[in-house]
Amino acid sequence: MSAIGAWLKTRFPIDVDRLRAVTDEPIPGHLKRWWFALGGTPAYLFAVQIVTGILLLFYYVPEPGRAYDSVAEITSGVRFGWWLRSIHKWAATGMIVAVCLHTIRVFFTGAYRKPRELTWVVGCMLLFATLTAGLTGYSLVYEQLSYWGTTVTSNLVAAVPVLGGTLARFLRGGAEVGPATLTRFFVLHVAIVPGAIATLAMLHLALVRAHGVTELEPRRGEPRTFPLIPDHVLTELSIALVLMIALNVLAILLPAELGERASPTATPEHIRPEWYFYFAFRWLKLTSLRMGVLGVGVAAAIMVVWPAIDVVLRRLSPRRELSVLFGAAAVLAVVALTLWEALA
Repeated sequence: MSAIGAWLKTRFPIDVDRLRAVTDEPIPGHLKRWWFALGGTPAYLFAVQIVTGILLLFYYVPEPGRAYDSVAEITSGVRFGWWLRSIHKWAATGMIVAVCLHTIRVFFTGAYRKPRELTWVVGCMLLFATLTAGLTGYSLVYEQLSYWGTTVTSNLVAAVPVLGGTLARFLRGGAEVGPATLTRFFVLHVAIVPGAIATLAMLHLALVRAHGVTELEPRRGEPRTFPLIPDHVLTELSIALVLMIALNVLAILLPAELGERASPTATPEHIRPEWYFYFAFRWLKLTSLRMGVLGVGVAAAIMVVWPAIDVVLRRLSPRRELSVLFGAAAVLAVVALTLWEALA
């Protein structure tokens, strides 16, 4: 064993003690609570999606005439295919929930303020990329709802001022949704969006490492700090184990379903996106197409530049947390619109 250790040390001249000294920084005590340590949850779920997605790619055929049949074969023909597809689906759903909750936690604890403004901006980009991954993955099933959901999405893109027509034509691969559309959504889902998420996640982590984690007052009995290794690592591993159990339970009790085959000539009576776009769908129903798209775009832009808006609000009213009021109103509005659409 000593000979093997000496051989490895010669080939990989890494000073383990020095590496540990660099990485084993004190972690603020409040991160012992899962609510404040949500950053690792979407990272784990993203890794699960990458693994299951690669396995699904062995059987999925990104052609309009064969896409639905390949998904049906995965669901009912391939051994444990239904399980892989269900794990992939629930990991995607869980990642969206985790990223949204992490964003809300960062906002209401003021962790986006100086000097962490860029960390917030990158986090917003991660949220948008995660939603895009969900949208493009949903479209690949090529069932009725996913096909017509893609059609609605391309029409919404076309409603974007100035560049909408060009963007929609690029997304569709032509004037209408057709064979090229599935190929483009496939490329987005398996290559471009995962690459963007991985790149943004690494940049986000680098910024967090550079500025450190925002320190909050610990609860009574909590340590002010605790070591990254092994304490925080073991905490994250425990969370990963719980998530794996939860994913398996959901996959078994609520497996991914498969609707009717996509038919470009038969419009479904009720077209709905996935639940995480319910709020935008309901908003579009309450306004015109152009105003609805503009409203969602403006809201997203305000979210990205909120650290600058927060500076102005704090100057106007130093003693009141106006950002918290605006944030609470925004969250309540999104929840209300989502529930309204879900119950309609």
